[in-house]
Amino acid sequence: MFDNRWLLCPICHNKTRVKINGNTILKNFPLYCPKCKNEILINAEKFNIEVIKEPDAQTQSV
Repeated sequence: MFDNRWLLCPICHNKTRVKINGNTILKNFPLYCPKCKNEILINAEKFNIEVIKEPDAQTQSV
């Protein structure tokens, strides 16, 4: 049987509404936290969560 775990918010460390198995692979997954109301892009594989840092918008030079 698979080991199931709740994904925890990387910001406030509370439970989210997403549950994953040990063999679940998530890439560029938008994880929403109902507690702190933030949405974070993550990668997840074998319960290892990696937060994807998005570059800030830059103004273009003409």
